[in-house]
Amino acid sequence: MWAGRRIRPYCFPQHRAGRAALARTHDLIVIGAGAAGLTAAGGCARLGLRVALVERDRMGGECLNTGCVPSKALLAAAHRAQAVREGGRLGILAGEPTVDFGRVRAHVRAAIDAIAPHDSEERFRAWGVEVIRGEARLLDARGRVEVGGRVLEAPRIVLATGSRPAIPAVEGLAGVPFLTNETLWDLDRLPEHLVVLGGGPAGMEMAQAFRRLGAAVTVIASGRPFPRDDPEAAALVLDRLGAEGVTIRPETRATRVTRTGAGLRVETDGGWAVEGSHLLVAAGRRAAVEGLGLEAAGVTVDPGGIRVDARRRTTNPRILAIGDCRDGPRFTHAAGHEGTVAVMNIGLGIPAGVKDAALPWVTFTDPELAQLGLTEAAARERHGHVEVHREDFAENDRAVAEGDTAGFVKVIKARGRVVGATIVGAGAGEMVLPWSLAIAGKASPWAISGAVVPYPTHSELSKAVAFAGCEPRIFGPWARRWAGVVARLRR
Repeated sequence: MWAGRRIRPYCFPQHRAGRAALARTHDLIVIGAGAAGLTAAGGCARLGLRVALVERDRMGGECLNTGCVPSKALLAAAHRAQAVREGGRLGILAGEPTVDFGRVRAHVRAAIDAIAPHDSEERFRAWGVEVIRGEARLLDARGRVEVGGRVLEAPRIVLATGSRPAIPAVEGLAGVPFLTNETLWDLDRLPEHLVVLGGGPAGMEMAQAFRRLGAAVTVIASGRPFPRDDPEAAALVLDRLGAEGVTIRPETRATRVTRTGAGLRVETDGGWAVEGSHLLVAAGRRAAVEGLGLEAAGVTVDPGGIRVDARRRTTNPRILAIGDCRDGPRFTHAAGHEGTVAVMNIGLGIPAGVKDAALPWVTFTDPELAQLGLTEAAARERHGHVEVHREDFAENDRAVAEGDTAGFVKVIKARGRVVGATIVGAGAGEMVLPWSLAIAGKASPWAISGAVVPYPTHSELSKAVAFAGCEPRIFGPWARRWAGVVARLRR
């Protein structure tokens, strides 16, 4: 990504606007200053385009302010607390940690403040972006946008308005105070008993974090927790959460929420109920597209978000939609990548597209859970016969030395091509790169197996899995015959 906080901008030759563009106020209008919008706006401005960036709330969007950054900072504090409890297995005097929740909050705030300058107005104005505060509304299909009474016009528009928490239709929910990822960070004390509605990545991450910090936690999942991930890998994570004291109720739907003297009560479709002090709704997200004037601009919205093609063009080819507002997977790294695609299409005229099949995602529980491409079950359903190669963390010297051997790396191949990978274990998110390249066709298992990696590291697991797929050819009949010829010649 050219202008996000996680991947620094590249330099490009300056764009030369055509004569027709001189009659317009800008070459590009970007609506939304999250990961997707910042990448598109910053990249195109550095190419010399006249860019307007419209934002109604905080620069950096959901990821910086209420999503990825604060949640990972909280998880880091929770991880340290758990390390105190588990030190005994390595010979360190263990015990129950003393958690100062006020200082935990300060750590979370400090992480946000440290990263915020990368997404600041000052940074983008220095690149030539005109940052405009206010609500944007599309006036027509020709590229006119109204912001606070001012009318902007550009030949291209990028919608990057992000998403909001999806609130399920549960009786009584609107009548009780509940938390979402947007309000969770306003807590001034640790909940006594946190009830989580939702078994997806965000809900499960927060469930483990608050349990490790000392809260009782109950998760109510309407389906299978981690529904998009490999079931075997998900089960390993669920076992860890259960061992740490998180109560998980899968395949259970909340039907009614009521206030109690001490907090609230959640009733479910199976007759089971739970009382807690706080309720966190983590039931997914929905595209934030209300009030944008999409109908007037000829932009179609599907139930999952704005309809787009692989190049992220909407039903109005002048307008692109990137990040969480479009119909598709919702991850910050996906949003940043789509911002890069927007720069290539708009700034450079390169018809670049997005390959969702190579998109990785990581759930930052302990152990971490990473998935790329197809799961084993999905690969068998799509391709029929597949090859599955696996290496357990228990076979890795680094994992053994650290006493953390739960996990595995599993790679799925169909017709000789890598179509999926599942990694669960310590630092799984740091191990996705070679398999992301392999699924995208930019690295072969042969290349991965031949890489020299430091010892002892978890990276050896990927090398071992890649080698397992190549081993039959390396030590097969042809190779053995050739080795015999070489041996006879040397006698």
